[in-house]
Amino acid sequence: MTDELLKIAVPNKGSLAEGAAAMLTAAGFRQRSDPKELVLVDPAGGVEFYYLRPRDIATYVGEGTLDLGITGRDMLLDSGANASQVMELGFGGSTFRFAGPPGLTLSALDGLRIATSYPGLLGAYLKKHGVKARLITLDGAVESAIRLGVADAIADVVDTGTTLRKAGLTLFGEPILESTAILIARPDAREDAAVVEAARHLKARLEGVIVARDYVLIDYDIADADLPAATKLTPGLESPTVSPLAKAGWSAVRALVPRRNAQQLMDDLWAAGARAILVTELSACRL
Repeated sequence: MTDELLKIAVPNKGSLAEGAAAMLTAAGFRQRSDPKELVLVDPAGGVEFYYLRPRDIATYVGEGTLDLGITGRDMLLDSGANASQVMELGFGGSTFRFAGPPGLTLSALDGLRIATSYPGLLGAYLKKHGVKARLITLDGAVESAIRLGVADAIADVVDTGTTLRKAGLTLFGEPILESTAILIARPDAREDAAVVEAARHLKARLEGVIVARDYVLIDYDIADADLPAATKLTPGLESPTVSPLAKAGWSAVRALVPRRNAQQLMDDLWAAGARAILVTELSACRL
């Protein structure tokens, strides 16, 4: 690590803030205990965290004021900021879509009013598809715009669609954008050796957390005669760890396996003769 602290923008509220705090904590960095705290210095981690509105983070990073930031891909694109994506972070997934009264289509939006909280992102999409519409910029509660006569359609972040259905709206057209939380860097970050090294260290830690969320450790005992069949089920990333047990003719096996298959894998291992099968959660790892 360099002696210079890496300046990182972190969301100060909302689901992105919760996901970022959980990931950074799992990666071994300090996080604030007081939600009113605006800056937190972590000398041991070599970083300085700045807690900002999620929508402002891309601007601060794009202007070079801060080195890195955690925000949503939708917010980066909407801002038009000169920042680059470093990596996806595996949380904060969302879909940006059109909604309106039943029967609307993308081509029918010509000349209509569309309410949105993402004018930059939506404007670029409409221009790309040759649609000329009037954008009505709102800061939240976009689903009420049609009922209140402000707009003819909306474009908003959609989770389950329940809120839209309650407002009498239906989704139409293909998704405008599939978004997720991302790590972004200032435009000249690659020209600063200190920032490059510090960012590499941060990225390695975050990748370790992401991998740990996708994998678990599985341990089991197996008769040596059944070992080839069992290890075929649990090949690990490079190779499983196999150790002889005190019980003659038996071995203990440990391997990293995908989390999503863990329960089925336990069933298959039991059928193959494995016993004392244990699954262990991971908080972080390096591969």
